[in-house]
Amino acid sequence: MMGCLGWLRDRPEGVLAVWARWVVTLVLAVGGPVWAQADAPPGGSACAPRVLSVMAVRALDGVDAAPRGGMADRPAQGWEPVQLPDVWTRRWPNHDGAVWYRIDWERRCAGGATEAAPVALGLSGMRLAGEVFINHELLWRDASLVEPLSRSWNMPRWWLLPESALNAGVNTVWVRVVGLSVLSPGLGTLQLGSAPEVALQHERSHWQQQTVYFINAVMSAMAGAMFLLVWCLRRQEHAYGWFGLMSLGWLVYLTTFLADTPWPWPDTLTKSRVSMVALVWYVLCACLFTFRFGAQRFARVERALWVLAAVGAAAALLAPQAMARQVFMAVWLSAVAVFLANCIQFQWHAWRPRAAGRQWGHILLALCWLVFVVVALHDLLIVVGTWEVARSWAALSGPLIVTLMMLLLGGQLAQQMGSVERFNRELEQGVARARADLAQALEREHAQALEHTKLQERMQIAHDLHDGLGGSLMRSMALVELAPQPLANQRVLSLLKVLRDDLRQVIDHGSSAGAQVPDTPVQWAAPLRHRFTLLFDEMGVASQWRIAPQWQGRPSALQCLGLTRLVEEALSNALKHSRARHVCVQCMQPQPDTLQLRIADDGVGFDVEAVRNAGLSVGMRSMTARAERIGATLTVESGAGGTVLTVAVALAPAPLPA
Repeated sequence: MMGCLGWLRDRPEGVLAVWARWVVTLVLAVGGPVWAQADAPPGGSACAPRVLSVMAVRALDGVDAAPRGGMADRPAQGWEPVQLPDVWTRRWPNHDGAVWYRIDWERRCAGGATEAAPVALGLSGMRLAGEVFINHELLWRDASLVEPLSRSWNMPRWWLLPESALNAGVNTVWVRVVGLSVLSPGLGTLQLGSAPEVALQHERSHWQQQTVYFINAVMSAMAGAMFLLVWCLRRQEHAYGWFGLMSLGWLVYLTTFLADTPWPWPDTLTKSRVSMVALVWYVLCACLFTFRFGAQRFARVERALWVLAAVGAAAALLAPQAMARQVFMAVWLSAVAVFLANCIQFQWHAWRPRAAGRQWGHILLALCWLVFVVVALHDLLIVVGTWEVARSWAALSGPLIVTLMMLLLGGQLAQQMGSVERFNRELEQGVARARADLAQALEREHAQALEHTKLQERMQIAHDLHDGLGGSLMRSMALVELAPQPLANQRVLSLLKVLRDDLRQVIDHGSSAGAQVPDTPVQWAAPLRHRFTLLFDEMGVASQWRIAPQWQGRPSALQCLGLTRLVEEALSNALKHSRARHVCVQCMQPQPDTLQLRIADDGVGFDVEAVRNAGLSVGMRSMTARAERIGATLTVESGAGGTVLTVAVALAPAPLPA
């Protein structure tokens, strides 16, 4: 992040510079000497070039004016001595356009050497674009010296100077630099020496100024894409989403160092505005990522951060060009202050004692942020009032920090996935145990249900025997008792056949819920009518059967069987107990969904309530149970004038047969 400290390089050393130098003196005591060696002048050549002077002068044309060609627009007066690297806004604060640099040098041969080795020229960068001349010959020129300007400020280059263009004595390197005051224009470091020496220094500079930033950009792109994808798959993990957005914001800002053109933006200033917005977005996402990762609740702080980010982005985008430098500086300082405050507050959050203990993930993130703080303080001192991009620690620390954060979040994700897998295994084991327990419970219930079914079957058989065979036995016994003389063998055989038929019916229909329903009520009542009419005739009882000719609503097989047993039980009771002389059986359907059965006799009757309360009548209980089984309503009315039994059955609606 701290590569953006380049916004301070043209600022006079004031309170901020003094404060930064005092804060990071200890850091520079370690890091400074190492980089100083890289800036040392090359040596070892018999005829080594030596710089005599470095001068600068403002050009008369503006940033939008095309050069007149060659060195024709080079001013003749106003040259001032400068020291490279140079930021010209120290001398000319509001100058937008071109500045000429003149570097005089000569080759001095030591020890009487006469043969001069080829000379190479290296530049660490030109802010923003430029062209280079050796004496009066063009050596190199940027693609665009007018808006949109090329961006060569962080692009090191080197050339082998043609021997034909060099003089025997003093030679001059002319560099014309075009830039905007808001972007701290100037010229970087210059190196003259042998080709191997300059090429080696160029490789070092290119690694520090381009390759490291490119690696940073690639890793940021990978981190952004990967963790945004993770967040899309795990929406509840907001830390991954904010880290992905933070990485993409940093990627956009890195184009400040890598891009050699403002494309796709129309001009240099617009490119810088977008870079500032990317920086603001990066800081905002970094803070929100920290809060989410550390499970910190700062609702008011987050609202304030959103407001500050919106204000900062609007200011960077809308600031007029005349005030852009001051606005950029204010936005940059605010972003850096917020970022450092976030890094520092998380140190206390991660290291403070807790009852549950410190979390290793929070400690690792705190260490990453601590490295950022050290890097920021170091780079702040390096770039205050100077141009020292190559000595910045931000480019070197960026890939390391991104890697550590990716490992941190990846480790946390792996830990969460491991927890999920353990939970799934425990869940599977729990489900297996529950299934085993359920199987045992079902087995017990099945055994109980089997016993219950056996009991129900016994009860069903008892009811069927009572209603069917029992009724036939009672009829036969009544016929024998009331006969005036012993029955003939043929008559006894007939009674036994009836009993056999009743027993066979009990066996065939005892649990036959799937039996076929007769086509008409008459067909259903025909067997009953035949059997009981013979008994009634033998006993001198008149019978009347009133049966509906057709079904309006067809009953089920179970309902037909139940009604049959009810009729048998009722008529058997009439023969056995009522002493009736007349019996009437009615089957009708007052409504299509209702079947009504009515059995009436003119016998002596009985006390219905007394019989029910005494619980001595098996027949009454059997009829009640059968009525409940088929969903019927049983009503018994009895008195001195006889007994009336009524059964009402609700039928399921069904289409009649064609």
